[in-house]
Amino acid sequence: MRLASTSGEAAPYPFPVVVEVKGITGPAQFSKLSDAMSALLASLRALPLTVEQLDYFEELFGLDSAQRIGHRLATYGEVRSLAFLGLTPHLVKLYPADPGATR
Repeated sequence: MRLASTSGEAAPYPFPVVVEVKGITGPAQFSKLSDAMSALLASLRALPLTVEQLDYFEELFGLDSAQRIGHRLATYGEVRSLAFLGLTPHLVKLYPADPGATR
């Protein structure tokens, strides 16, 4: 799969993706990776996360990281991280909407 177009711009991940924060939000499907990443960041910003966690998620899922996230999806089948609300971890997931894909 090509991740960059001939113009040098990042090509969007070509398949619908799903994002969720386990125990906080249900799975939400998006046809564009950039829309999914924006929605996920909006959900995370609404949580009482530490500044350090928010900075981490901004770096991980910021719009300038779409090519890297697309590559991770193509290579590993999903992107996972943890958000901590107090001492409780919540799994943050972004994965292809394909029902046969790894979760």
